[in-house]
Amino acid sequence: QVQLVESGGGLVQAGGSLRLSCGASGRTFSSYTMGWFRQAPGKEREFVAALRWSTGNTYYADSVKGRFTISRDNAKNTVSLQMNSLKPEDSAVYFCAASSVWSTISVITTTAYTYWGQGTQVTVSS
Repeated sequence: QVQLVESGGGLVQAGGSLRLSCGASGRTFSSYTMGWFRQAPGKEREFVAALRWSTGNTYYADSVKGRFTISRDNAKNTVSLQMNSLKPEDSAVYFCAASSVWSTISVITTTAYTYWGQGTQVTVSS
């Protein structure tokens, strides 16, 4: 059974940093795209970042470009999201997801992703 489990969320002041991790089990994700999405109360789930596991190629939403970094650890089968210079508007539940496709058009859409984690809360205080 495929499982994605996020960790690392919490409360941080504006300007601070957090590192989220997504542990993947149940299959090898070496041919998959791993994505991070977030959803704030009353808003739709939105794309944050994606990484193509096999090549390391990455893609970011404009709102986080230059502040967030997505990376992978092959040995641990984990994907991380390093979040720096956090802003109150970054507050949301962050979700890890896995997709079998890769294109800058598809990876920003939730429908491209087959597997999802339960989410981890990130709260940035002003």
